Amino acid sequence: MAETHRLPAIGRIDRTRPLSFTFNGRHIQGYAGDTVASALLANGIRLMGRSFKYHRPRGVLSHGTDEPNALMKVDRGRGRADPNNRATVIDAVGGLKVSSQNHWPSLEHDVGQVNDLLSPVFVAGFYYKTFMWPRSFWDKLYEPTIRAAAGLGIAPDTPDADRYVHRNAHCDVLVVGAGPAGLAAAIAAAESGKRVMLCDEQAEMGGSLLHDLTSTIEGKEASAFVAEALATLAGRPNVTLLPRTTAFGYYNHNHVVLTERVTDHLARPDPKLPRERLWQVRAGEVVIATGSHERPLAFADNDRPGIMLAESVRAYVNRYGVAPGRRIVFATNGASAYRAAADAKAAGLDVTIVDTRPDRLIGTERALAEGIAILAGHTVIGSTGGKAVTGLIVAPVLNGKDVGTRRSLACDCVGMSGGWTPAVHLFSQSRGKLFFRTEIDAFVPGSSAQRERSAGACNGTYDLAAILAEGWSAGASAAGMAATRAFAASPPTPTGFVPVRVLPSDADPHKVRAFLDFQNDVTAKDIRLAVREGFESVEHVKRYTTNGMATDQGKTSNMPALGLISEILDKPVPQVGTTTFRPPYTPVTFGAIIGSARGELFDPIRTAPLHDWAKAQGAAFENVALWRRAWYFPKPGEDIHQAVNRECRAVRAGVGIFDASTLGKIEVVGPDAAEFMNRIYPNAWLKLEPGKCRYGLMLKEDGFIFDDGVVARMSADRFHVTTTTGGAPRVMAHMEDYLQTEWPDLNVFLTSTTEEWAVIALQGPRARDVLAPFVTGIDLSPEAFPHMSVREGKILGVPTRLMRVSFTG
Repeated sequence: MAETHRLPAIGRIDRTRPLSFTFNGRHIQGYAGDTVASALLANGIRLMGRSFKYHRPRGVLSHGTDEPNALMKVDRGRGRADPNNRATVIDAVGGLKVSSQNHWPSLEHDVGQVNDLLSPVFVAGFYYKTFMWPRSFWDKLYEPTIRAAAGLGIAPDTPDADRYVHRNAHCDVLVVGAGPAGLAAAIAAAESGKRVMLCDEQAEMGGSLLHDLTSTIEGKEASAFVAEALATLAGRPNVTLLPRTTAFGYYNHNHVVLTERVTDHLARPDPKLPRERLWQVRAGEVVIATGSHERPLAFADNDRPGIMLAESVRAYVNRYGVAPGRRIVFATNGASAYRAAADAKAAGLDVTIVDTRPDRLIGTERALAEGIAILAGHTVIGSTGGKAVTGLIVAPVLNGKDVGTRRSLACDCVGMSGGWTPAVHLFSQSRGKLFFRTEIDAFVPGSSAQRERSAGACNGTYDLAAILAEGWSAGASAAGMAATRAFAASPPTPTGFVPVRVLPSDADPHKVRAFLDFQNDVTAKDIRLAVREGFESVEHVKRYTTNGMATDQGKTSNMPALGLISEILDKPVPQVGTTTFRPPYTPVTFGAIIGSARGELFDPIRTAPLHDWAKAQGAAFENVALWRRAWYFPKPGEDIHQAVNRECRAVRAGVGIFDASTLGKIEVVGPDAAEFMNRIYPNAWLKLEPGKCRYGLMLKEDGFIFDDGVVARMSADRFHVTTTTGGAPRVMAHMEDYLQTEWPDLNVFLTSTTEEWAVIALQGPRARDVLAPFVTGIDLSPEAFPHMSVREGKILGVPTRLMRVSFTG
């Protein structure tokens, strides 16, 4: 197809590297740096998917991870196919096969669209009110029909051909998000010399600065500032940069989990490279700079292909060199859309602004200078069109609520802006407390529960200079410095904003379908119905209507729904509350989570220190728990019985050696260690002298034997506990459970040391004679080293704990 909507000489795409991929079997032209969504728009394709419930035609809504509409199946060949990928974040790669989903027989002609005609039946909670009678129909008709209609994409049924790896990392400061706040924070933290990791979900770092062509920072263009900042960070050995990496979970103890997409952007990836890498990061301090999500406006038929977020129009024009439409109407209740409108006008597009605010507030100056027509104090009644938007119906707003005479505006694209919602997901996952800021009509981070700080738009700060200063302060503070820095940024960021839950209209609100959750087809009237039927808790409304339960997890729909509930109940938004943010922030492949667990990594075989020596001596091995342990050493022609009898005679008459490293070992340390041992075992331990050993028998609560092993008291506050080979994990868990839940008053620390100590059992009447020449620092005489004792010294210079215990079978 021809790139009918590609703009000349604009954008960050590499026009020297053209590429081609297929969408539903049609060849699509693009360039390196494109996403699938931007390439489709450049080729004039606006219909990209179908909604879940009504199968309504849908186009792209956003340009990032908050996309609810354009979900695709991606086939990279060789069993590398997966569904439900957002076209807005799929890198355009030559040879890629992309297809839309949730339709039959085709995207353009979907039989499922009959559901749209039946929408009066499929209201909020319809599944709780239907399928009740006749009861016998449930198994034969209702359930099979529902299950056949469930889901979006089709899960692959072939083995995954890709490789996945896990990696653990520690850093002093982890910065999540590489927009203006994240870059400033990373530089400030890096200057301290601390170990810094900076991750960002996009292919390029820079955030909103990547599509900002008008702002200057310290006298430099935004793109130049980004390039200079990244060069500075890349040149520091204490900094790790991770593009294409999403922080999707924030857990206890500043444990943040990332997923890095390593090869999805490569046409011919190196087979030695993994497709994805899962990072388990333990950070000393975390700086969250994840930005914010633009909100859509609620008006009738606001879901037609071609209707998208205003900032996304700006991103497609400035970053990807794409005209989402030739005649664009921007509908807004705030000043931020004026930047997008002015940029679109500067790119040669026909632009009109419809502003619900009665006056032309701050931010309109450039739009007026560009000659953009502004309809202030107007509302959008609805849209026209079928598989693409063809126009808007607008009208003036009288007395703040009444609607005047309608008029039509022809357009092929609508950029809507209903305000901004800070991306507080990771902060909330960390168990931080949110609070509501009325002036921006949004929840922002409040008190932190972990060593974390938020900066920039995710903290409710939208002025560019303030964002940079806040990021710098957060990074410096995270690195232990009390540094601040002022940044010169121009022009000032427009911030005027007047919240509107549903745009004023002269239509019956119970008949108008103004969509809030685009993927699940949840409308404003669905929210009204849920509240009318008694669901006032936001969590109940969410589940009754499925608002915010789609693959985007409500990134664009949660706040509009909360605001509407607040308006219906006549309660402030903080009293209505907000939903719970849970990991993952965006969907994560099963491969990234568990794909590395294959073969021996799935069922690992643990080997003792003498494994290779035993193998060389011809040992037969047995599996004990997860260990491969030497069983016996047969000579040629011997069976197991003959070999064991020979070995027993040798030990009884002379000496034998056995690798007992598989035994579990736990170090119990602390001022209350003896008291803890006295409680966890039925044996008495308080009077056991340091340097002595005792056989320990551990019981369960029912009195049955749980485990056993020899315990050595190394000092007054330290015990060396041994367990059976298979019992080590459960004994450790048992001890931890009682220490944390039953006896939290005890000052004791438990450490698994099974892998720290090799255990060599030397048995037989000549054991002392064999050992003596190699031992230093220990008197092996029977008087100095009696039975059931422990001593510390060295064997061949290696630190050793030597126990004199009975261990002969």
